[in-house]
Amino acid sequence: MTLFGQEHVQRYQETDGAEGHDWRNGTTTLLLTTTGRKSGKQYTTPLIYTFDGGDPVVVASQGGTPDNPDWYLNLVANPHVGVQIKGEKFHAHPRTAEGEERTRLWKQMAEVWPDYDEYQKQTDRVIPVVVLERAHH
Repeated sequence: MTLFGQEHVQRYQETDGAEGHDWRNGTTTLLLTTTGRKSGKQYTTPLIYTFDGGDPVVVASQGGTPDNPDWYLNLVANPHVGVQIKGEKFHAHPRTAEGEERTRLWKQMAEVWPDYDEYQKQTDRVIPVVVLERAHH
């Protein structure tokens, strides 16, 4: 069974990722919690990820729509986010990869989810690649 949306978030949280971490076509997902830039509410989104060193990397593709997803706009406005990978929860400082780093990370992400290349062809925006750098208190 493939989980989506709020059901995906709920099952992931209830099972520490036993349900929901391993997703479609061999991909893995994490949960990203951002603070709404207008509402101030907490929003949790399941996202495909890979690692760059010890830091998770996600893509703000939204299926190639013209606009960046809300979660990305939220983390730009409030760059303190929560991340859950399986049973591990931590705070992170997101940053948008640029230049050669973005090119390298884009290829890495497109290897696990080839649709990203199609999404980029569908939109004029440069789809952001976000590195979730672990916050060390």
